[in-house]
Amino acid sequence: MECKNLKFTGHAIRQMFQRQITKDDVRYVINYGEVINDYPDDKPLPSKLLLGFSKKRPLHIVLAYDITHKTCYVITAYAPEPKLWTDDYKRRK
Repeated sequence: MECKNLKFTGHAIRQMFQRQITKDDVRYVINYGEVINDYPDDKPLPSKLLLGFSKKRPLHIVLAYDITHKTCYVITAYAPEPKLWTDDYKRRK
């Protein structure tokens, strides 16, 4: 995904701080992770759920994308709980 600009919502910053997820972790997932779910009808912008591994830690990033300005907005970031997700962290149990 081409993110010419990357912006973090206040919610994302708070959650990342609480969950000890760095901006570098998020950037790594955006650059090297995979889209595991699309939300094309989300408003005000379509969003995606990305899965990636930063320092061997699985992370989910919810990212809204403004295609016109090539700007990505990080909505939230979290480490998926193994009891709620399949072994590959791609689907909810």
